[in-house]
Amino acid sequence: MRYEELTIEGRNAVLEAFRSGKTIDKLFILDGCQDGPIRTILRESKKQDTIVNFVKKERLDQISETGKHQGVIAYAAAYEYGTVEDMLDAARQKGEDPFLILLDNIEDPHNLGSILRTANQAGAHGIIIPKRRAVGLTAVVAKASAGAINYTPVAKVTNLVQTMEQLKEQGLWFVCGDMEGETMYSLNLTGPIGLVIGNEGSGVGRLVKETCDLKASIPMFGDIDSLNASVAAGILSYEIVRQRLHQK
Repeated sequence: MRYEELTIEGRNAVLEAFRSGKTIDKLFILDGCQDGPIRTILRESKKQDTIVNFVKKERLDQISETGKHQGVIAYAAAYEYGTVEDMLDAARQKGEDPFLILLDNIEDPHNLGSILRTANQAGAHGIIIPKRRAVGLTAVVAKASAGAINYTPVAKVTNLVQTMEQLKEQGLWFVCGDMEGETMYSLNLTGPIGLVIGNEGSGVGRLVKETCDLKASIPMFGDIDSLNASVAAGILSYEIVRQRLHQK
């Protein structure tokens, strides 16, 4: 299967993409350009809360595929995003407690793709990512997911903490992977749960961590002090699976 990265160049093409409802992950605009068409594009971008980067002409020339960018280039999602409500509905339809995976600023597309693959196999109902400082549904993510992107929805939210608070009102509780937490084997990870995995380098952010109900650590006995984010997500996901199976 061939996955296409959607790069849209030129003012009319970018504006039409916004108006057609296509999800634009990132927008690059020539620094200092504020004419009518650009202002219209910026208005449309605000409706989607699209990340806007004002860059020098050299940067636009570098990422342009056509050489005719007219001062604006957009990156569109290779796949459509889902919604958090869709994920909760899927859990209800299956008669299962919701199992969501929340990713705090995962920037490596291979990690996101691998986590998508694990989420699908572990029976998670979806993945939630923030709109900013995180990789979106690119072609690299799709390829790394080995097809899981077609079955496991990914929702993009403006504020992870706010989303977690809203989900708590619907009965979910949250556990994050943290080296300083209690060992995962000593925790009760059953029920409606959200598993939070942090950035490849800095881990789970402070505010997100404070919103979690529990912190779970993975026992490690080697000479290095951390695991790849996608590996950690896999280990913790399957501890949740193990406990759910044991509960039945």
